[in-house]
Amino acid sequence: MTLSWLQIVRLGLVQLCIGAVVVLTTSTLNRLMVVELALPAMLSGALVALHSFVQITRPSWGFLSDAQGNRTRFIIGGMAVLALGAALASWLVALGVAGHGVGLAGSVLAYVLIGMGAGASGTSLLALLASGCAPSRRAAAATITWLMMIFGIAVTSGVIGALLDPYSPARLMAIVGVVTLGAVLLTAAAIWGIERRVIPARLPDETPLRKGLAEVWAEQRTRVFTLFIFLSMTAFFLQELILEPYAGLVFAYSPGASTSLSGAQHGGMFVGMLAVGIAVSGLKIGSLRAWVTGGCLGSALMLAVIAALGQMQIGLLTPAVALLGVFSGMFAIASIGAMMQLAGQGRAGREGTRMGVWGASQAIAQGLGGFAGAALVDALRLAGSNANAFGIVFALEALLFVAAGLMAWRIIDGGRLRASTRLVPGE
Repeated sequence: MTLSWLQIVRLGLVQLCIGAVVVLTTSTLNRLMVVELALPAMLSGALVALHSFVQITRPSWGFLSDAQGNRTRFIIGGMAVLALGAALASWLVALGVAGHGVGLAGSVLAYVLIGMGAGASGTSLLALLASGCAPSRRAAAATITWLMMIFGIAVTSGVIGALLDPYSPARLMAIVGVVTLGAVLLTAAAIWGIERRVIPARLPDETPLRKGLAEVWAEQRTRVFTLFIFLSMTAFFLQELILEPYAGLVFAYSPGASTSLSGAQHGGMFVGMLAVGIAVSGLKIGSLRAWVTGGCLGSALMLAVIAALGQMQIGLLTPAVALLGVFSGMFAIASIGAMMQLAGQGRAGREGTRMGVWGASQAIAQGLGGFAGAALVDALRLAGSNANAFGIVFALEALLFVAAGLMAWRIIDGGRLRASTRLVPGE
């Protein structure tokens, strides 16, 4: 038995919850630490990077869910840990101690919990999708679940942005409490009973963790796609921690307005993902290679525009960021479609491990990109204006997107990854 469309939508609700909680830490709390608490962008960047680097454990979570045959408990338990970490991080920001002494130590603990929870829940969810979906539904399932996650991020950002003004610590904690508790309850209700009805019970796999990971890493498709994910996601996340401070420092946006900017970006991603999903799955328009490459190059163009707006002080930042989201969504959903297909190739019973490897690559890229962007902005602001500092980082991100687009054009053939790929001629 395979997942029905209703069950796929229910799993999408879990993705929605993960996105809603994570956006609190990468968007709202980041802005509050940099602007309201006047902490260095590098500090908030380091904390967000920590939660990403902790997710290098994703292959382990994926393998454990493969081996133990019970992904549901990893999904619910991971969400609970994620919510706890987000609540702790928010509380320390509300107290104004997130960057000092014991408060900083508490923030480190909170972001470790966030990384562990997101890794365990997200990887196990994707593995359940890949192993439970009929092959003909995998690309559509990826589109549905990711659209729901982006929808959750966009709505959460927009609603929090509207409710947070005028800012107060009590208001922040009330919002965070509703979001985190609601996410745990909705996740448990959405996932309950699905795995038991869809995935046949199987005996625990006694393969050692190291051997299981080595088996998956020996697959050439897995290695090549891991490299592409790392490059493209480094480009994508380079602006994640600096876009809202850019809006506040260069365009004088309020906390609520800059949080809503993140909502506009993720709303654009929703539109881009939906467009590609309809074009590829429904209308059969364009190849996977064309959509991934076009999304990367379009993202590069919009980053150049965003940098130029700061130089010319033209107040069109929100529509430019929304268009950046559209192009980013295009490349992301096409890449995810390939990921879902590839997860089911190779040795059976290793879908979670493959998803874990790719998730770890994305998480490392997220941490590296986010921290590098914040650190570069801090350094460049010492030597020049805010507009110049942010503009240089946006330009660097655009170049990385161009490189990712060219790589996608080379390694992807039609709707699948080429069986034999040489990134360097004659290699």
